[in-house]
Amino acid sequence: MKHIESVKNNKVKQWKKLQKKKEREQSGTFIIEGFHLVEEALKVDNLVEEVIISEDRSIPSEWDLNHVELIYAVPNVLKEISETETPQGVAAICRIPEQNERKIQPNQKILLLDNVQDPGNVGTMIRTADAAGMDMVILGEGCADLYSSKVIRSTQGSIFHLPIARGDLKSYIKECKELQTPVYGTSLQNGVPYQEVQPSESFALILGNEGKGMAQEHLEMTDQNLYIPIHGQSESLNVGVAAGILMYFLRG
Repeated sequence: MKHIESVKNNKVKQWKKLQKKKEREQSGTFIIEGFHLVEEALKVDNLVEEVIISEDRSIPSEWDLNHVELIYAVPNVLKEISETETPQGVAAICRIPEQNERKIQPNQKILLLDNVQDPGNVGTMIRTADAAGMDMVILGEGCADLYSSKVIRSTQGSIFHLPIARGDLKSYIKECKELQTPVYGTSLQNGVPYQEVQPSESFALILGNEGKGMAQEHLEMTDQNLYIPIHGQSESLNVGVAAGILMYFLRG
């Protein structure tokens, strides 16, 4: 196994570059950190390429590191490649899954995000979709980058539990309609209170941008738009909270 003793090592420079979206896309890899996230990633076949651990930490005995390169490093190396204030001393390099592995199937429950820009919101919605038993999450153009460290941390490992696609929402909405999956938007425009629709075994739910809401072109493609009544003085709900309420209601 390798041992790295300097932050000037070429491997370390390469890992640090993965903090930038351009480098992640060019290399087809992304970096994760922390014991929980690495453990969840290791449960997925052919996802993790390398595990980097500080020499003052121990690999949990239950981790399966077959076909994974294990690299020990001095603590400063883990600090160098970390984007958290208090690194846990472990990180991993993972492959970005192929988009063609992310196809919509009949009778699925799908969450679509329309230009949701806050990484914390995107990560929270992926985590909530996982908890609510959704089958797939789709990130449209303008959404926060799925493989940024803040999105990944906010998912708390759910990024590894369900298929997540990225691309043009219009084509995905058309796919849902072809499969006769009801498509719900979120808007006051031509909207009804969410309690007025019936929960169903399959549906597609679209959540829009934090300030602007859903794009008009997507609103015009929905079967029904929904809104959550506000009973107090708040002007609106956080988009992640709204997503949670609607997903749990619609699945019944």
